[in-house]
Amino acid sequence: MTAYSSHRLAVDIGGTFTDVVLENGNDLVTAKVLTTSSAPEQGVVRGIQDVLSEAGIMAKDISMFLHGTTLATNAIIERKGATTALITTAGFRDVIEIGYESRYNQYDILIDKPAPLVPRELRFTVPERVDIHGRVLWELDEKAVKDLIPKVVQAGVESVAIGFLHGYANPQHERRVEEIIGEMLPDLSITLSAEVCPEIREFERLTTATANAYVRPLMSRYLDNLKFRLEEIGLQCPVLLMTSGGGLTTLDTASKFPIRLVESGPAGGAILASGISADLNLHKVISFDMGGTTAKICLIDEFEAQRAREFEVGRQARFFKGSGLPLRIPVIEMVEIGAGGGSIARVDGLNQITIGPDSAGAEPGPAAYGRGGGRPTITDADIHLGRIDLERFAGGKVELKPDLAASALRSDIGDKLELPSLMAAYGVTEMVDETMANAARVHAVEQGKTASEYTLIAFGGAAPLHVGRLAEKLAINRIVIPTNAGVGSAVGFLRAPISYEVVRSRNIRLRQFDAKIINSIFDEMYEEAKLVIEPAALGGNWEEKRLAYMRYLGQGHEIPVPLPNRNFTDEDALFVQEVFNENYQHLYQRILPNAEVEVLTWGLALTAPSRTSNRMGSSLVKRKQVLSQDTRAVFDADTKKLKDIPIYLRSDLSFGDWISGAALIVEDETSTFVPQNFDAQVADNGFIIIMRKAEPQ
Repeated sequence: MTAYSSHRLAVDIGGTFTDVVLENGNDLVTAKVLTTSSAPEQGVVRGIQDVLSEAGIMAKDISMFLHGTTLATNAIIERKGATTALITTAGFRDVIEIGYESRYNQYDILIDKPAPLVPRELRFTVPERVDIHGRVLWELDEKAVKDLIPKVVQAGVESVAIGFLHGYANPQHERRVEEIIGEMLPDLSITLSAEVCPEIREFERLTTATANAYVRPLMSRYLDNLKFRLEEIGLQCPVLLMTSGGGLTTLDTASKFPIRLVESGPAGGAILASGISADLNLHKVISFDMGGTTAKICLIDEFEAQRAREFEVGRQARFFKGSGLPLRIPVIEMVEIGAGGGSIARVDGLNQITIGPDSAGAEPGPAAYGRGGGRPTITDADIHLGRIDLERFAGGKVELKPDLAASALRSDIGDKLELPSLMAAYGVTEMVDETMANAARVHAVEQGKTASEYTLIAFGGAAPLHVGRLAEKLAINRIVIPTNAGVGSAVGFLRAPISYEVVRSRNIRLRQFDAKIINSIFDEMYEEAKLVIEPAALGGNWEEKRLAYMRYLGQGHEIPVPLPNRNFTDEDALFVQEVFNENYQHLYQRILPNAEVEVLTWGLALTAPSRTSNRMGSSLVKRKQVLSQDTRAVFDADTKKLKDIPIYLRSDLSFGDWISGAALIVEDETSTFVPQNFDAQVADNGFIIIMRKAEPQ
């Protein structure tokens, strides 16, 4: 059994708040501080010092630092990355702009397609050509490469992506260009498509390579600064980073492939929800993570979050697949929308309230922060409606000014729609709740699921406030609010495994099954993954999983097929065929007996053991109603007036305590709003279980 230290730190940097969690034995010490956008490491250090001081331990006592951040995502969305150039095969300059040659909304003649991260004038080509089997058809023109150097320097390029046609099959030309440029411009950041995404389909491969190049200088600087500041305050432990696929990787790997971190924070939340679903034996769960900048929704079936190998970032249209930049990376599949506490509300040209996707962030923040922000946000609306405890917000570290929130809502929403400020605030919250509900419905339908059959697990600073209304809109009957919900993603980091996934595209038809080649591919991938996880894996134990992405010849897409962890023989072709038939039959209820089958891509993942939960199971056997003497005036949608409802401190509640809605349950990092038609009860593990009231007979 792997031994884990009792002192581990987890830090999640969001657009508005930085969440810090210290595992102190079986207890968690938490802090929530405003994100310092210009130098994120400063907020990290501040939060670390707060939890260390509260726990009474020294920085040198920490044995592991776990980290997730949305900095890479934000850089792409806000187009604040490095000046990047692309070097590709002659004739393929415009691949990243042509894309799929399709429209994500074919009836919209004014469609806005996502702009490439590399402008056309910084896309350079050189003569070379390799075929799909890796055979060199046209040797690289090295003189043409050297002739590009002055153009790169003149354009002020900070980072270069190198991606040749079929570079995944034979990367020698990409590596030679890297050598030439590295000799002449040693300080230039260089990304190879054959390293970051060694897969077929040049559009996705090049967008992934250019995105990695685009954020790499920014992330490298940040990670270097973070490492320096951590050492400065006395941390001497390994630094591991959360990947989009739900695993932990090393600092060096994160610096080289920062694109794998684009969804690192939300992935931590999905890991937490998956663990909770297993602890509570909930087979169908919707993870709902609402922070300061975005809201994330993830479907979890049979205790496993759904995973994918492709992700879109920076969607031009919220619910339209194909409206963003495709990234070919392992990722936990979820829908993410610009609807967090800091999302800005406004009235559009049709006199409708719209929310986000832009956010007030931490600087200047919502109007109520009093830091210069004058535009109304969801947080301002919640404050004005009486749902937020002014004294305990963010542990008392942020002084709120409700009069500024009311003024912003009145001037930007109420006056334009001729509504009193309370109705303007209610309109803002209703719009954001409906937007999130619609996103959940669409996501569930895309997966062939019915949202009403699921349980909601809510975490993040704003989620417990809005989850009740979300449940009403989705006809969901049960909600779970875990302990430390306000810093849920960071808590999820503590449960994440050390893991790394590698893929290789190598097209092999089953009738040409060559065991020697296949074993060589898996051996190569194993060694690559081992180099990543071995320095961080405690005890040197890990689990290996193999996949083949297969299809019938002529099909446009493939399905993942699990393979055994062993060397293959040429006689295994029939076995692989049978496994493919079984998986294809399961998905599509039929097979094509006479059709030829091929493997397009091979995959391997190594995973070290993860930390198990300290709180297993949940019980609601004990039941006693508790009454509160404290009340607060909270907006009531039925009467359209403020109404006094009871307030409870979560720290004062114990196992079996039962609360009838409407009510507010307050803690330092968040507040839970229990609607009128729901009851809340405290489970033996400290979780709040919110259930819809039975219909009167």
